[in-house]
Amino acid sequence: MSKIAFVTGATGLLGRQVLRAFDRAGWIAVGSGFSRATPPSILKVDLEDQHAIDSALDKTKPHALFPGAANRFPDKCDADPDGARALNIAASRRIAHAAQSRSILLIYISTDYVFAGRPGEAPYEPDATPNPTNLYGRTKLAGEKAVLEVCGKAGLGIVLRVPVLYGHAETNAESAVNVLVDAVWKACDKDANINMDDWSLRYPTNTEDVARVLVDTATRYLVADEARVAMPKVLQFSSEYRVTKFQMCKSFAEILGLPVDGMTGTGEDKSAAVPRPYDTHLSTKVLKELGVDVRTMDFQDWWYASAKH
Repeated sequence: MSKIAFVTGATGLLGRQVLRAFDRAGWIAVGSGFSRATPPSILKVDLEDQHAIDSALDKTKPHALFPGAANRFPDKCDADPDGARALNIAASRRIAHAAQSRSILLIYISTDYVFAGRPGEAPYEPDATPNPTNLYGRTKLAGEKAVLEVCGKAGLGIVLRVPVLYGHAETNAESAVNVLVDAVWKACDKDANINMDDWSLRYPTNTEDVARVLVDTATRYLVADEARVAMPKVLQFSSEYRVTKFQMCKSFAEILGLPVDGMTGTGEDKSAAVPRPYDTHLSTKVLKELGVDVRTMDFQDWWYASAKH
């Protein structure tokens, strides 16, 4: 009998790929959204409503649950801190309680921004002490704690930390990487005067790779059954490709055949309203020990192929 996966935030950048990956792997993949939901293909579920969450899970009876809905942009979190806490923390706790009471495996998507990212500290192992530098990181860390507190002891709650993501997007604004393509187009104007971070190190990871890892991880933990209580509760996945935002922009300019005369790479901005860490590279050692394939798509190759379409 096919396993059932339930993906919240299924209309988003990562959620769409997760839904496709489970479907291709032979699972029954069910997605939910809110503002962009298109019933019956994507259920409309208000994550601020416990009854709505419970009803959706009782109707679909999933074996595994993936809360993909989140406020993932640090600037937006600072602009709407209450909204960020409501989605990244409170909704995560509601989903965790619903999963735990129904013995559903829950894999919570978190971020490398739970770490301080000070020079010399990376790569971070899953058991390294978190110390987020901004509200986004703090809300995601609180979401981790909520999931592990509610579901962890029974082996039903798992955290998967990932870095900045890119991939097929409905609009470039969906991804902090894809949106740099828009900046490159603007920088064709030599008078654009665009300053781009050339200090903070990023490890852009494709959403298709993350989705594949989620399918593999869920399968391994469900097969383990009661033995999963002793399996790792916090996992990490990342590409090994290290790059700054300015370097990514230069790559996009080369791929698109555009000049970037109107863009300048900048160093650390100590006066930034929302501080960013320097290097939050995640170690994938624990995933490797579980036998999960941690290889990732080549960043340049993917973008060259994408540009042709």
